[in-house]
Formats: sequence, structure tokens, C-alpha cells
Amino acid sequence: MITGAGGQLGRALQERFAGDDVVALSREQWDVASPPSNDQLQGAVDLVLHAAAWTDVDGAEADPQGASAINVGGTANVAELGAPLVAFSTDYVFDGRKREPYVESDAPNPLSAYGRSKLLGEAAAGPDAWVVRTSWLFGTTGHNFVRTMLRLADERDEVSVVDDQRGCPTYVGHLTAAVHDLVGSDAERGLWHVAAGGDCTWADFAEAIFEEAGVDCRVCRITTEELGRPAPRPAYGVLRSERAGAAALPHWREGLRACLAAIAAGRNDHPK
Repeated sequence: MITGAGGQLGRALQERFAGDDVVALSREQWDVASPPSNDQLQGAVDLVLHAAAWTDVDGAEADPQGASAINVGGTANVAELGAPLVAFSTDYVFDGRKREPYVESDAPNPLSAYGRSKLLGEAAAGPDAWVVRTSWLFGTTGHNFVRTMLRLADERDEVSVVDDQRGCPTYVGHLTAAVHDLVGSDAERGLWHVAAGGDCTWADFAEAIFEEAGVDCRVCRITTEELGRPAPRPAYGVLRSERAGAAALPHWREGLRACLAAIAAGRNDHPK
């Protein structure tokens, strides 16, 4: 079962697990803020890929209860199915003060309502879940930085992008391949950091997008303070794994090229 099947991660998971018998549920089919129905509880589910989430970081500052209802209560509702569970989390559970890659044993300290809801959601998934933390997710569908930059480049000659936040832009196709391997090998349950190789700032990422896409658009590098968004973000969110057998994802540049090629070809997020 895949929750949040209408989002970019949910769609990519459907493609990656297409060889299995998949029940893909969009928010319209199951709003996870509500408990599962009797039919869902009675169904034979071998694995739940829980992609449904509140992802509006700034919106969570204005409505922390709404974010918690989905990210915490929703995860608890999914766990109620009693099937093996993969829950997805974020580098935003950290405060970004470490300035070197975060590993699974590092203590979380979220700065935002969104980060707090995701951290509590990890606990709601339970100790027997695979909790996959990733960073700066992007793909060919949904709302993400790559698609936003390409749209803005069609509308203007220059974009202002933050240059004092650093992370690992992770292509959703590469993430889902790693998740497929994780559950396929029946790896140990618990926290797993799964993010692209390399790291960059948002401004670096924007320049790379325009360069790789052959788009003539300038990047004006600004600070987080100048951007003035409601929710605080970690200045450093690079994730690496200290666990034996952890997947080593391709460099974020490779993910970007794969994503742009898929967009150009009208394909999905399931690289060969």
C-alpha cells in the first residue's frame, strides 16, 4: 500500500514498485488524518510505503495543529494497519548547527513546526518501521525546487535564491530505488539516512539547474534573512549514513541530469 499516491514521492514509489501488487491511495481515497477504514484494516497488506505528509514548511508555522494531524496522527493511523512500514522524514529534524554531515545517531533539534511534526511522526511510526530521512527532494512531478526554477526562468531573467542553506538535493527516482533495495533486503528496521551524494546551497542548485537545462537565467544570491520566510530552516542539512549496508546514492548533479532528461522526454521518475 502506498499512501499519498498523488504526490511526487507517491508517484515515484508507484513506478518503482510497479512489479508488485500495489494499492496506491491518494488523499481523496484516504486522508490519513482519519483512522483507516474497516476495509483497509481487513486487507492483506505486506508493506506500507507512507508517502502522505504535510510538506508546506511555512504553512505549518501558521497551522501547527494541521501539520501534526497529518504528520503525527496520520503516521500513527498508518501504523495501525499493523503491516511493515516505511515512513519518510527529513533533514529538518536537525537544527543545522553541526556543520558536518548528520548521521543517524545525532540528536535531533528541529527549529520549525514542520520539523517538530516530522520528528514526532518518526516516533509515531514505531520502533519496527524503516524511517527514511532524506533531503531536498525533487522530481518530474509535484511541487519542488527544480520545477519551480524552470517555471520562473520562463517568466524572468533573474531569480533571487538563498545561498546560506546547504543540503543534498535528492532525486526522487534515486531515493525510491534505494528504498526498494532497503525493504527487498529486509534491512534492519529503524532510522536510515538516504540522500544524494555531494552537497550545495539552494543558489548553487539553481545555477546548476539553469546550466544543465540550457536556460539563460541569472541567480542573485541572497540570505535567508533577506528572503524573510515564516519558518526557520536549518542552515546545514547534509545527511549521511553510519549504518552498515547503507545505500550510496548518486551525486545530486547526476540526479538533476536524470530528472531534466525525464522532464524533456515526458517520462516518469523511474530511471533505468
